[in-house]
Amino acid sequence: MAQGYCVKCKAKKEMKDAKEVVMKNKRKAMKGKCPVCGTSMFCIMGNK
Repeated sequence: MAQGYCVKCKAKKEMKDAKEVVMKNKRKAMKGKCPVCGTSMFCIMGNK
């Protein structure tokens, strides 16, 4: 699973329902939800 930072919980956690998305600048990212509070989480991936 993908790991991201939850702003509401102020901690790194595993994303729930993580999906890979492509941003406008053609970079990959992971988008999901926090398993504890349900806040949207976002993590930008590397170029490789």
